Amino acid sequence: MQAGELRRLLERVLPARPFEVRLWDGSVLPATAEPRATLVLGRGLLEGLAPPLDLALGEAFVRGDLEVEGDLGAVLAALEHVELPASPLEWARGVALGAAGVRGLGARLHGTAHSPARDRQAVRHHYDLSNDFYRLWLDARMVYSCAYFPRGDESIEQAQEAKLELICRKLRLRPGERLLDVGCGWGGLLIHAAERYGVEALGITLSQAQLEEARARVRRRGLEGRVRVEALDYREVRGRFDKVASVGMAEHVGRANLGRYFQAAFACLEPGGLFLHHAIARGPVPPKSPAWAASGEFMRRYVFPDGEILPLWEMLREAETAGFEVRDVEDLREHYARTLEHWRRRLEARLQAASPPA
Repeated sequence: MQAGELRRLLERVLPARPFEVRLWDGSVLPATAEPRATLVLGRGLLEGLAPPLDLALGEAFVRGDLEVEGDLGAVLAALEHVELPASPLEWARGVALGAAGVRGLGARLHGTAHSPARDRQAVRHHYDLSNDFYRLWLDARMVYSCAYFPRGDESIEQAQEAKLELICRKLRLRPGERLLDVGCGWGGLLIHAAERYGVEALGITLSQAQLEEARARVRRRGLEGRVRVEALDYREVRGRFDKVASVGMAEHVGRANLGRYFQAAFACLEPGGLFLHHAIARGPVPPKSPAWAASGEFMRRYVFPDGEILPLWEMLREAETAGFEVRDVEDLREHYARTLEHWRRRLEARLQAASPPA
């Protein structure tokens, strides 16, 4: 496939484009509306367009064969309406297939998927990257989950504090209660709940970097007598708690272990206790986006190893099977989009500091 053939293919599958496309030979596919961005394609893109398409395009982005100048959101929104063939074979006949993937960057895990040993490998591959790296673009508390924007114009610092408050209010925390935070990250919720609500808290994480940083933050706040952070798997927790929170951790559990995860949370709770389960859920697939194009393989290979994004109905079913009565469900999708935009801008502003040395 040459540049001209790729232009014609893009014109067919992307009939509505609020961005122009600039190819390696200097030619341009114009926007069909007021251009808000430019999609820049390198020659290497042609060598790796084999299904699954999300993996191919993700690897092209990492290689530098696919870049976005301008409004990234406009490009992503348009891609939701891409008109791809229903069959991957039909797609394969129309493009050059190759193997230009990025070698050596994906996670290399060993053992049975979602076993305690392999989960430790997966978590440490992502979260032990560097505390200094995450400090570059997270808020001061280093809360690594969807923020909450009640007005819409909050800073990321304000929105993450509002998120912690939302969690604590939903859990109806009271002084002296025992709180378990499953996947506690760098300790933001633990410290907030102990200082503002007077609870005694245990946080667990499989990340050594998070463990050390969270313990250091607890010491600096003088909370050692009320807050503990331990290196534990959710299957290893013993004891009973009045309230349990799991924020942005269930994505690592996997479909096969989802029931065991909810059972473990239920077993930790005192009678009448509350469990707050916060996770990214898989929404409806856009009607023009075939399953072979959105496999989630790029995320599993390069971002969250072994990660699985499951639909809400599966989570609710397993929660009720474990014994929970579902009392509240809230969708924070728009808040997460805003959070990601804050993170993206902050990372781009510090990109030189975030980049590894040549």
